[in-house]
Amino acid sequence: MIAKTRIVQIGNSRGIRVPKVLLDRAHLPDEVELQAESGRLIVRAARGPRAGWADAAKAMHARGDDQLLDGAAASRFDEKEWQWR
Repeated sequence: MIAKTRIVQIGNSRGIRVPKVLLDRAHLPDEVELQAESGRLIVRAARGPRAGWADAAKAMHARGDDQLLDGAAASRFDEKEWQWR
């Protein structure tokens, strides 16, 4: 569905009114992300913090790309102050 609307003055900002039927069809939550591209605005459901991190970690593991960057560094504490039991 396509609907026309006008950009209107809202206080010191400008905005658009989105028809309810479009919002209902889009199933958008209360919080959205806006992205500007030449000639258009993209509105999508806001992603939560760390969204997609679990899948990215699984992909890194599958590639063998999840190894530590630094090797273990022993200190005097490791050598003298305690022992594994």
